[in-house]
Amino acid sequence: MKENKYNEKTFFEKYSQMSRSKQGLAGAGEWKTLEPLLPDFRGKAVLDLGCGYGWHCIYAAEHGAKQVIGIDISDRMLAVAREKTHFEQVEYRCTAIEDAQFEENSFDIVLSSLALHYIESFDMVAKQVSRFLKPGGTFLFSCEHPVFTAEGSQQWVTNPDGSIAHFPVDNYYYEGKRTANFLGESVTKYHRTLTTYLMGLLNNGFEITAVAEPMPPEDMLDLPGMKDEMRRPMMLIVRAVKK
Repeated sequence: MKENKYNEKTFFEKYSQMSRSKQGLAGAGEWKTLEPLLPDFRGKAVLDLGCGYGWHCIYAAEHGAKQVIGIDISDRMLAVAREKTHFEQVEYRCTAIEDAQFEENSFDIVLSSLALHYIESFDMVAKQVSRFLKPGGTFLFSCEHPVFTAEGSQQWVTNPDGSIAHFPVDNYYYEGKRTANFLGESVTKYHRTLTTYLMGLLNNGFEITAVAEPMPPEDMLDLPGMKDEMRRPMMLIVRAVKK
């Protein structure tokens, strides 16, 4: 059964208190790296896989997209998205990414923000997106970095005095399920290597056009714990085009 952690009341309430939940894209540490990589949305059909609160769907509509479909497994997340969205061309559907069904060549752009590390098979996603996209279409996604997902716990190792010693990276080549601690809750995620991400795209008809490992922006470095985020990558962003 596909995990639907964001539909659990306690976890959802904790997530709703994060700055990225309250402030939208401006509160997301990776946004200043991601935004310049976005394609031109004018007149385009857009699909957002794991759309959450719908921030990227709203952004696409604001920038001229003619059609935007956001899918997410959590109806709690989609309820918030619908409340925030005031564009007729945006539609939300409650479905898991693995179960998404669309006609071939339906979209010009497919986005996914921090959702794909919850999916067991990236190759399945790459095949799926290649089918949905028109030739020349853009696939742009962010996910948790393989360095961040490898060991599994996603917790700093600390010294006896409580200070941070290092971040653990272990079992890197052993791909698969991990149980992470996120917002004080146990969450199932999937680790895969950088090779699996990049070759998954290349083997499914994509040309990779950009890769980025977002660092905390300077205007967030004074926030608690943010300077420690410079010690290891947390996220990976990849942009690819269907040949």
